Amino acid sequence: MNTNEKILVGKIVAPQGLRGEFRVQTFSQNPTDFKHFRVLSDKFLPEQFHFVRVLNQNTNLIIAKIDTVLDRNGADTLRGTELFVLRSDLPKLKQNEYYQYDLIGFSVTRNNEIIGKITGFQNFGAGDIIELDNDEMVSFVGAMVDIDNKNVVVK
Repeated sequence: MNTNEKILVGKIVAPQGLRGEFRVQTFSQNPTDFKHFRVLSDKFLPEQFHFVRVLNQNTNLIIAKIDTVLDRNGADTLRGTELFVLRSDLPKLKQNEYYQYDLIGFSVTRNNEIIGKITGFQNFGAGDIIELDNDEMVSFVGAMVDIDNKNVVVK
């Protein structure tokens, strides 16, 4: 695994207020992880990104700010911007832990039959969803991950 690999951790989804702040949909386990991330993007320098606050406790949205964006119109131009961190900047994992990113390319099995390979993950609010290479989506909730055999068993 390349430690300089960029990992997608969020996306700017909308302006927030009038002073250039914006909402970020976070893909990290805890939205407050953004307090510590060195956020990378092709639209700004890492030191320009600032975590402001979590939108509310029931969401994966945060409010953030970039030094050079001073108003709502400027924040709106960032809509859709993907936010990354370097793999090497992520916390070290304990044994039997993994990042979902590490599962991309794994086979997905249901009832002892391979139903596809993982191409990505989504979360629309009701739990994580696995995207498969055949354009199907299956729930990740309750899945069993077998790192050694590069397989995920779903219900």
